[in-house]
Amino acid sequence: MWTERETRLAGADFIRALACLLVLAHHLVLRLDVSKVDGALRPALELTRFGNYGVALFFVLSGFLLARPFWTALDRGTEIPSLKVYALRRAARILPGFWVALTVGFVLGFTVYDFPLDGELAGRYVAGFLLMSQWHWRTFFPVQGDGPLWSIPFETTCYVLLPLCFAVLFHNSARLSRQTSQCLAWLGIIGLVLLCHWLIATYAPIDDVRRGWDFGFQGGAKEWMPRYNPIGFFAIFATGALASGIHTWLPAKRSVLYDILGFLALIAGAAQFPISIGGPWEGYGWLGIPYRFPFLPLAVAAALCTLPRSVYLGKMLDNPIIRYIATISFGIYIWQDIVISLIKQTFPGSFGGAGDVLSGWIVSSVLAAVLLLLIATVSYFFLERPIILWARNLEGRTQLRSVNP
Repeated sequence: MWTERETRLAGADFIRALACLLVLAHHLVLRLDVSKVDGALRPALELTRFGNYGVALFFVLSGFLLARPFWTALDRGTEIPSLKVYALRRAARILPGFWVALTVGFVLGFTVYDFPLDGELAGRYVAGFLLMSQWHWRTFFPVQGDGPLWSIPFETTCYVLLPLCFAVLFHNSARLSRQTSQCLAWLGIIGLVLLCHWLIATYAPIDDVRRGWDFGFQGGAKEWMPRYNPIGFFAIFATGALASGIHTWLPAKRSVLYDILGFLALIAGAAQFPISIGGPWEGYGWLGIPYRFPFLPLAVAAALCTLPRSVYLGKMLDNPIIRYIATISFGIYIWQDIVISLIKQTFPGSFGGAGDVLSGWIVSSVLAAVLLLLIATVSYFFLERPIILWARNLEGRTQLRSVNP
């Protein structure tokens, strides 16, 4: 989801910021009793509930950006990029902020939210800390105080699978020397991933005991699994990786044609939201993979593939405000549930719980957004960025030692 500034391409910051804001809007609307809102506004709020589709945007974007060095190396006929550097960059970008937010969410669970500090709660935290919570419904949500953190271990699974899949292409690079054959090979990998997802969804059912969101996070995890599984999410991630390869092979020259294609791709992606109204919030698509798979991921992938070659649209979308939101987006994502839940806990009448429903919700949402921007800014400049820079310096020293042993 979150990558370094050096990987920025036109349009990528827009997709990252949009994904972040969509997920935030989703969690804010979840705190509102839409049935109490005037009928004229209800459709817009129902549409906003599908902001959880922003998770799919994050996965496609991450796959697109992280696959670029691998496709470039294949295209040049060089060796596979350093996996040590790859792992160091991923760890530096994700783990510090994730671990801090995870720990805060864990503490809030048995202090503010009064969940018993037992082996179950501690086990979930440990599983999340070790990035292994994604494999079972008991640990799916690693802490009670920060629901969105479920997706981080899912994403780290994709981080592991991506170089493994590329290793197959590099191993057979002599036979896959043409771009068309590489593309077909990657499509074959996606096909195999979809088969694995189907096997999991079909032959690893979850029992119905205390299943559903009425039974809290673990009941919700039972509701989502096995359709929500790391292998199925890698299909979303790999769609972005495929687009990255296509982008690598496109002529470098910019053209207004790419502005048109990028705009059409964004329209196609936006169309997936109203289409979803009336269906489940998860937007289950092919084989039960969520978030309108493959239509939404393909639309986002097409936008990422074309916007960097556009003349006007990519630059217009990546304006300074969007770039800033994109820069601190990881902090917004990992802290949003903590901020929103604490406001609700501290002020029970917030988010439309008392008085005028809509105006109360708007005031609380603005307060939450302002606090999130401040917290995410502090998180980026005082926690995330220093670790990223430290990792880059370490990477540089390691490379220097390898050149001058």
